[in-house]
Amino acid sequence: MNYQTLLVEIRNRIAYVTINRPDKLNALNAQAKTELKQVFEGMQTDPSVDLVILTGAGDKSFVAGTDIKELTELNQESGQAFSAGGQAVFDLIANLGKPVIAAVNGYALGGGAELAMACHIRVAADNARFGQPEVGLGIIPGYGGTQRLARLVGKAKALEMILTGDPIDAQEALKIGLVSKVVPQADLIKAAEEIAHKILAKGQVAIRKALKALNATDEMTLAKGQAEEARLFGECCASEDFQEGTRAFLEKRKPAFKNR
Repeated sequence: MNYQTLLVEIRNRIAYVTINRPDKLNALNAQAKTELKQVFEGMQTDPSVDLVILTGAGDKSFVAGTDIKELTELNQESGQAFSAGGQAVFDLIANLGKPVIAAVNGYALGGGAELAMACHIRVAADNARFGQPEVGLGIIPGYGGTQRLARLVGKAKALEMILTGDPIDAQEALKIGLVSKVVPQADLIKAAEEIAHKILAKGQVAIRKALKALNATDEMTLAKGQAEEARLFGECCASEDFQEGTRAFLEKRKPAFKNR
């Protein structure tokens, strides 16, 4: 399928999704959000895809926010719907059931930072800059930023970033735990692929159960989260991957997972 705002390529079990509006610094307009929804809905059930790498076109920007022109006509009712619609797309990514790695090149501001935070792992180029500058427009982050940022870096740092609107560079993002790794821009996709290949070498039944258990930490108490962990652990024990993984360990060989 051809998209107006995205480039999509699948190879070796990895889907490469690129926001392709470099002349607009890959800002998310309504079309881009619609196409992201379509792509990730397809990835959920595509048997050829076990992992997604998401990035932006060009070398300046991952996603430099929402298309500001689309904000100017919002009122209270339409603004709430606008926010909820973006949240739904990003929640789809966060709950995809397959790992999504954000390869952040350049600006990840506003909706761009929120999009990166909806991904499960973030790798940043050394020119990356993260920020939630929405208060400078008289609004607040609306695509999950007030919720995910605090969960990822702590409430104190999230308050500072959101209330001042000041961006942080890649090294600061690494320091506070917003990203897992910082690399030269030329090595960004390679670094994301290195993580991807490590994940793909594991049993995908376990990978998907782990994602589900980790996502539950945002919604459950410790006791309920541990109950969910035990349930998912039990489901893993019923899989062929579990039988192969334990057998391979005892036989001192590399497992040949069938991902079922």
